[in-house]
Amino acid sequence: MIKRNTEVADIVVLGGGAAGVMAAAAAARNGANVLLVESQNCLGGSRTATGVDTFYGFYTPGEHPRKVVGGIPDEIVERLRRENKLFERQNTYGAGTGLTYDVEALKIAYEDLVMQAGCRLLFHTTACHVEAADGRVNSVWLANKAGLTEVKAAVFVDTTGDADIVARAGGGFNAGSEAEPNQSLSTIFFMGNVDLERAAAVSHREMAERMKEANRRGKFTLPREDGSYHRTPNPGVIQANMVRVKNIDATDPFALTKAELEGRKQVQQYAAFLKSHIPGFESAFLIGTSQYIGVRESRKIEGHYTLTEDDVISGRKFSDSIACCGAPVEDHHPGEGTRWAYVSDGGHYHIPFRCLIPVALHNVVVAGRCLSATHGAQASARNSAQSMAMGQAAGTAAALAAKDKTDFADLDIDAVRRMLTEQYAIID
Repeated sequence: MIKRNTEVADIVVLGGGAAGVMAAAAAARNGANVLLVESQNCLGGSRTATGVDTFYGFYTPGEHPRKVVGGIPDEIVERLRRENKLFERQNTYGAGTGLTYDVEALKIAYEDLVMQAGCRLLFHTTACHVEAADGRVNSVWLANKAGLTEVKAAVFVDTTGDADIVARAGGGFNAGSEAEPNQSLSTIFFMGNVDLERAAAVSHREMAERMKEANRRGKFTLPREDGSYHRTPNPGVIQANMVRVKNIDATDPFALTKAELEGRKQVQQYAAFLKSHIPGFESAFLIGTSQYIGVRESRKIEGHYTLTEDDVISGRKFSDSIACCGAPVEDHHPGEGTRWAYVSDGGHYHIPFRCLIPVALHNVVVAGRCLSATHGAQASARNSAQSMAMGQAAGTAAALAAKDKTDFADLDIDAVRRMLTEQYAIID
């Protein structure tokens, strides 16, 4: 490989999803020279390009919800609220209060956040190669239309979702198995000109029964006889999460291509079903599908601690907590339905900093759905609010590690927690 040029930064954040945006902003606000790299044409990842238009995880479920995420994520929520681009609604399955927003407004809000923090931003760029030795990443090679660029830094933040940097640097990871396959993928779609009042007369249960009957009669091919749709901030527009593409390794580009093709075909079936079987959809039309298919789970790193489903259900607390979560386990397994398991007594658990640090790498930290967790625990901790909270923690820790020239495993966790508390993060 012949590189085009060399760039230098204190911190490189790879992946501009919900976690990466917060990591970049937090690191820059704490004085670091930050480069944020994103493969798509916008920030937000699954929150924008994948069409998932609702933040979950800010509150615990139940009759007495408790707010468990604050800090920089709150700034985004409050901006969208001021712009009348966000409203609260209850989840269909009892996962608690969701914050549904306008996807296009969130793109701008995220961009403003990182640019105003002083980050350098690079779209349409992928980290294709990692130079690492003795457990330390020295540089990443970025590929884009200009060719190859080597970027050197003291610290790297892997917010790719798929733990791409950790994997390419030789760090350990769990990628699922036949006995415990990764969660299914979904293509989100939006429909317009829906009579929401009439559509609301059909309950979720009744819609599922109509799906079963439509499949039985051979009218449609609906792999998931379930799913949901909800209103958006735009009049007459709904977002639907119904597609299920199962048994896909999202890190295999051929398999992922197959999933994209299958997801779009399923969207046509579900949109046609809604038009013909749900009152209020008669004059509706398909606005479009998500920019790319939604991946819930792929690689999970081998960290200094592995969060377990028992930790989640029991509401376990940790002394090195950097984020809180009350979201239930939401396992979109390949079989029928979705498995739900809730935190006991409507409580919450802690996400320890050790889950963000790869055992085999010294100067890399992760945030988001690739944290060190079991399949069941990840199905809870992957929520958007927790991904943002982990991102703020990772970025804050990265700034401290770069400044003090300290490995992540050797950081003063009390100092990290103090900094997060000063930035209004909720960590206990």
